[in-house]
Amino acid sequence: MSKVSVIGAGNVGATAVYYIAEKNIADIVMVDVVPGMPQGKAADFMHAAPSRDYNVKIVGSNDYSEIADSDVVVMTAGMARKPGMDRMDLLKTNVNIAKQAAQAIATYAPNALVIAVSNPLDVISMVTLRESGFALKRVVGMAGILDSTRFRYFIAEKLNVLPQDVMAMVLGGHGDTMVPLPRYTSVAGFPLTELLDSETIEQLVDRTRKGGAEIVSYLKKGSAYYAPAASVAKMVEAMIKDEKRFVAASAYLRGEYGHRDMFLGVPVLLGRNGVEKIYELDLTAQEQQALDQSAEAVQEGVKTLEAIYTPG
Repeated sequence: MSKVSVIGAGNVGATAVYYIAEKNIADIVMVDVVPGMPQGKAADFMHAAPSRDYNVKIVGSNDYSEIADSDVVVMTAGMARKPGMDRMDLLKTNVNIAKQAAQAIATYAPNALVIAVSNPLDVISMVTLRESGFALKRVVGMAGILDSTRFRYFIAEKLNVLPQDVMAMVLGGHGDTMVPLPRYTSVAGFPLTELLDSETIEQLVDRTRKGGAEIVSYLKKGSAYYAPAASVAKMVEAMIKDEKRFVAASAYLRGEYGHRDMFLGVPVLLGRNGVEKIYELDLTAQEQQALDQSAEAVQEGVKTLEAIYTPG
């Protein structure tokens, strides 16, 4: 049986554990610094196993050593975004949390693939890569799948069609400058641009960019976790089962799309080796400009990181 570890037993982490368990693909360890919380949630998940038909072992712990020999480690630990907070406001607190987690992953699970989830996502992915010392393809950020999922749902809702029939692509940083691509979006094979007018499409694009903030505004205290956790589970499944899944994710660029030395949401091939390939789509000048602007916003976060970052 494969092994997946989830660092952080909060809303996103715990929900991801549940979704992964229901796929019956791996035993799971959930680690958190809060005494008793991961242990209690793990016991609760196991009590649900007879009703939900999963047959995996779920363990909660406060000790990083429990992640030993993991095939995949998911990093969800960090402060959640609150109303009025930009993702970059989370930087200083979450960078320190990510450093500690990445060092533990390098120590106890040196052969694992790592999925970074904490915000600001693209910057936290960079910290995780640096502190783990892993190969570039073994660290990936969960961004594009979630953003694409939201875009798919909003389109399905507008057209009153099955959400699973909508395929969408969203590039760029995981934030307000993300770049949904209507040209690469379809419904049961039909181009979105032939089904909706440009004004309606732009409204859906704007709602996608603000999808996370919309949920924050409703919850008041906290942020989205069901959809992010479902996106994590999809990525874990693609890696464990070596599905060779074509998805959008935050990957380290070395010149692709004209950008380098940064994590940015792009189309990738996801499998047992992590990011096995980065695909370069043929973008229009307008699409490339939007992606460049998104990359600039991510770079601002990286610059802030450099100002506060001390290795080790």
